[in-house]
Amino acid sequence: MKRHSALVLKILTGFAVLAVLICAACTGIGYIQYRAYIQKQYNDIAYQIAETFRGYFEEGELERYIDLAARYKAGEISKESLEREMASGRYQELQELMDRLREHMGANDIYLAQLDVQEVYDFYLEKLAAGSSGDLSEAVKNWNPMTYIMDSYVEPYQFGDVGGMNPAYIEEAVALSRSGERSDSYFISKSIYGYNTSAILPIVLEGHTTAVIGVEIPMATLQKALSDYVSHSVLSMLVVTVLCLAVYVHILYRSIIAPINLIATEASSFVKEENQVSTELQKIRTGDEIQMLSETLLKMEEDINHYIDNLTKVTAEKERISAELNVATQIQADMLPGIFPAFPGRQEFDIFATMNPAKEVGGDFYDFFLTDPDHLALVVADVSGKGIPAALFMVISKTLIKNQAQMGASPKEILETVNDQLCENNDAEMFVTVWLGILQISTGLLTAVNAGHEYPILKKDGVYELLDDPHGFVMGVMPGMKYQEYEIQMQKGNSIYVYSDGAPDAVNLEEEQFERDRLLASLNKNPDMSPVELLEQVKGDIDCFVGEAAQFDDITMLCMRYCGE
Repeated sequence: MKRHSALVLKILTGFAVLAVLICAACTGIGYIQYRAYIQKQYNDIAYQIAETFRGYFEEGELERYIDLAARYKAGEISKESLEREMASGRYQELQELMDRLREHMGANDIYLAQLDVQEVYDFYLEKLAAGSSGDLSEAVKNWNPMTYIMDSYVEPYQFGDVGGMNPAYIEEAVALSRSGERSDSYFISKSIYGYNTSAILPIVLEGHTTAVIGVEIPMATLQKALSDYVSHSVLSMLVVTVLCLAVYVHILYRSIIAPINLIATEASSFVKEENQVSTELQKIRTGDEIQMLSETLLKMEEDINHYIDNLTKVTAEKERISAELNVATQIQADMLPGIFPAFPGRQEFDIFATMNPAKEVGGDFYDFFLTDPDHLALVVADVSGKGIPAALFMVISKTLIKNQAQMGASPKEILETVNDQLCENNDAEMFVTVWLGILQISTGLLTAVNAGHEYPILKKDGVYELLDDPHGFVMGVMPGMKYQEYEIQMQKGNSIYVYSDGAPDAVNLEEEQFERDRLLASLNKNPDMSPVELLEQVKGDIDCFVGEAAQFDDITMLCMRYCGE
């Protein structure tokens, strides 16, 4: 139950976090758009106030005041001339209209000032030359591009007073000076009245910006509207989120949580009640992935029961096959000479052989037997493939070769006859490589024939060397094959070592082969060893080289030492 509660908690937590993020994103986007809209409205009102104030001047009157301010700044007229102008009835009337307009519209300030465009440009160029990290504090103190004509403020500028502009808006000042049109940017500042927006309306005379009318209005209403918007938005979204969450939880429980709980319960019940297939899972009809899950689980329960039944049968069958393979392994081992010394009464030779299959049964085989008191037959063969098919073909090959040899035929005649017999009805297209030698014990003459098998290794003068004997084709493929015999005169102390390809082809974990060079080196470590000791040494060296790699092919070895009469 705790797991189910944890699932509900995770889903609800995820939904709540998602809802909060959506609410925050919507509120933020709405706040930005609403703030931009209100700022535009306030800015438009400021420009409307500036246009209204401009309309108070009669024709030619605005130009005259601007000219007076410019001439005063240039030193062409005195301060007394400006004071006489300020005392005139018309100037006082305009000042009164400005004050009444400011009070009526709730503005902080309205002013008219002559603008020195060249001084604006010079400061702009100085700022560009200084770069983003330059210090312009001293330049700002001496930068006064505006000569005031009229001002309506708590402490208003007088006619002829000079003042600066906010350096943050120097680019906008240059733009409006050049174009003579109002800026598209909002001039936002903070003063004793809080946040304000300003309108800077350029006055263009004779194609040049010569003055500006500035209006500053407070944005206290904007700040309150934005605060109200945020609080109302958050509250509304919170209520909607809670209601949606409640509905969501109800739907979630009925359509997801309850079916999942049922699936989990039935899965646990299937284990506890010894694979009893659930009937409750068939009642889940959600029409979605949960129904697919319940149907899949139901099918899985049925498949598990079928699998267990089949596994029981397969296990019993595997045990039966394993038992039969053990018997087959033992039968194959019994078919190969396995009692050593093989001929206790014969001192003329010493012989030993081993066969290590890669699987339970193998395709390699060896054999040695007396065809008469003076002749010893030696056989090492390798059937294609592995496992039971190779073992069956091995039994046939071994039997046929031994039967022909015991009839007194030569090695050449034996292999040619057996080859024709193996080719009959060989639909599986299996073949066998064979090395067959018949030793005349009294003289030491070894007559041998090689049907596609590995090169034998002969010890003469105390050293094992590879014997490059003539090779014939493998047996069981083409009838009518002819094989070539060759003779080896064995002297006292000579040995012959015959093997299957599993010995030189053994590989380690790095996929390196043991190869014939290592095989010869192993044989020549102690070449005077007895055949038993020699084969044990070679097998030990192969095992050491292979390490933990799996044996992939049968390894068969036979060694015969000729001791003479």
